[in-house]
Amino acid sequence: MTLMSLVTALPGAVAQGLIWGILAIGVWITFRILDIADLTVDGSICTGGAVCIMMMLAGYNYWIAILMAVLAGMAAGLMTGIFLTVMGIPAILAGILTQLSLWSINLKILGKANQAINVDKYNLLVSLRFVKDSNPMRNTICVVAVFIVVLIAILYWFFGTEIGSSIRATGCNENMARAQGINTNFDKVLGLMISNGLIALSGALLTQYQGFCDINMGRGSIVIGLAAVIIGEAVFGRIFKNFALKILSIAFGSIIYYLVLQVVIWCGVDTDLLKLFSALLVAVFLAIPYWKSRYFAKPVQAGGEDEDA
Repeated sequence: MTLMSLVTALPGAVAQGLIWGILAIGVWITFRILDIADLTVDGSICTGGAVCIMMMLAGYNYWIAILMAVLAGMAAGLMTGIFLTVMGIPAILAGILTQLSLWSINLKILGKANQAINVDKYNLLVSLRFVKDSNPMRNTICVVAVFIVVLIAILYWFFGTEIGSSIRATGCNENMARAQGINTNFDKVLGLMISNGLIALSGALLTQYQGFCDINMGRGSIVIGLAAVIIGEAVFGRIFKNFALKILSIAFGSIIYYLVLQVVIWCGVDTDLLKLFSALLVAVFLAIPYWKSRYFAKPVQAGGEDEDA
């Protein structure tokens, strides 16, 4: 492959990175704010895509379809929250149970294993065909970038409110939050609903972008979400201290992930190995803080001073 083919593919990688960045923000809410490992992701992204495409095929406007997709994702988060808080099932198992249930639900929504939507016959908000459109109102990168900016503004406002602060307190120290009279179970359920609503939004946009929804489209999406979170924090963690900028760094992490993926494909790596590459990439970035503290931190004497002090 020539260098020009790589340059030509980069806008598409950026567009995909932005769309998956919305999913990564949803993953970040549960993983970092709530301190919950939620595996509902692999199912709820497909739920969002399935609801969106079937609504649009039925003749509904894409805004209505996207709204219904978000509500469906929130319902999936509610299911996980009920498993977690009402039934006392551990978070990981609760997510797995919901994910398993959603496979059947998504299949029923779609009616078959996959559904396609033609950009020539339906009015889509985003599409692979619009990536290089000169009109910013149609350009996929511009449209999704506006989505992310608006989402960051809403999340920044929400997590500054009383209920948003209580969700952050629940994730930081659940016992202390409960001692302060906070209903931690409610906060967990609400956090899971918000997270999976964003993930379903990502699924709705991804379905329009690629022109189809497949029952297996969410497989491995939790790894992509974690990769974006870890890369964003590793690259921009020391630069972005503001809460809104921290969320923005997750979207940047997703873009970096897809740009790296595009370069890997351009280098001729077997595409069958991309999932393995993704898993190893996440593992390395997760290990960096541990390696830094274990092998690169300055040793401290008993008195609390560095050895060379």
